[in-house]
Amino acid sequence: MEHARITTRAAWKGSEVDYRSEMMHRFSAGEVAEIDAALRHCGERDIPEITPETFPLPGMGATMRRLRDELLDGTGVVLLRGFPRERYTADEMARVYVGLGAHLGEPIAQSWQGQLLGSVIDISDVVEKVRGYNAGGGQHFHIDGSACDIVSLMCLRAAKSGGASRIVSVAAVHNQLLDTRPDLLDVLYRGYYHRNHEMDAKYSLFPPQSAEKIPVFTQTDGRITCVIDTGCLRYAVHYGGVKLTDEEIAAYDELQRISRSEEFFLDMNFEEGDIQFLNNRSIMHGRTNFEDHDEVARRRHLLRLWLRVPDWPDRLQHQIFMNEADCRHWAGRRTPFMDMPSQYLASLMRQQEERKRADTVMPKQAPSQRYRSAADWKPETELVTS
Repeated sequence: MEHARITTRAAWKGSEVDYRSEMMHRFSAGEVAEIDAALRHCGERDIPEITPETFPLPGMGATMRRLRDELLDGTGVVLLRGFPRERYTADEMARVYVGLGAHLGEPIAQSWQGQLLGSVIDISDVVEKVRGYNAGGGQHFHIDGSACDIVSLMCLRAAKSGGASRIVSVAAVHNQLLDTRPDLLDVLYRGYYHRNHEMDAKYSLFPPQSAEKIPVFTQTDGRITCVIDTGCLRYAVHYGGVKLTDEEIAAYDELQRISRSEEFFLDMNFEEGDIQFLNNRSIMHGRTNFEDHDEVARRRHLLRLWLRVPDWPDRLQHQIFMNEADCRHWAGRRTPFMDMPSQYLASLMRQQEERKRADTVMPKQAPSQRYRSAADWKPETELVTS
């Protein structure tokens, strides 16, 4: 198989990039004032009601559109820094975050629960059967669901220590594989079977497992698109009867090995109030290990948006597993204000106290520490609901 080298600005190496000068926009005093005025105009609206019209940015809107272009055809990474977190409540920060995001794309539901605003926080000792973003430890490099064009994080509360955002250019990793292991690159272009998390599958409109392999890489019009969700690949082995070949294991492991090398990855240490936007087609992301607090209300807490950008080119149909129809279906389960930080944390604190009283607190999970290689994924007896 012949594959083209990516020669655009998307092919950067972390060891050669200073994100503070090349990927960061620092808010000016005038922009903070404009955002503050938009927040007052927005009032106490719920997330679906926060739009470019209800969160108007007459001056900064043009900046956000320029940054959206940078995400599609530039480095694929934008960090916004300098917003005064200390002036605002958690819910006000959430509205600011959603308001800015609305000028880039449309928020979509992130799981069967229907949340439009995700909370990336370790609750694996409190809530059963969580996905990776609600577990602890570091993360393998991955792309979020293929319904999402831009994945974003806002740092609401930093960890006790650690927990940096670790990102890598898909194009740079692709080029390295082209140079060193074209045989494994062929495997990645053929792809893997994907299977939904149990609860996502239960409330999905579609079968829990892909009928065909989903390519990790495709190229269209000079742009590379990546789909790689470690959890979905692992669930297909655990519960879907998939047996990976030696080549498929080697290809996945080599993709992760290159991404983990200091030459390629880039760490962003979040300050509270920072907002990161990533092209979810061309940037893989993960995180470093971190030390956290025991009380849920003090734990590392990032807010997350999945944004669909209607005017971006469509993904190739054979590279879509998680799709927009499921996200719309999941959104129907959402209740008003459920994903606002104040309501979300209050619910978790009640659950944590109930578990402490009942002595049912669970051991925290850190999946990336359990599975060092795709060879460690083994069939399990529990079946995912279809």
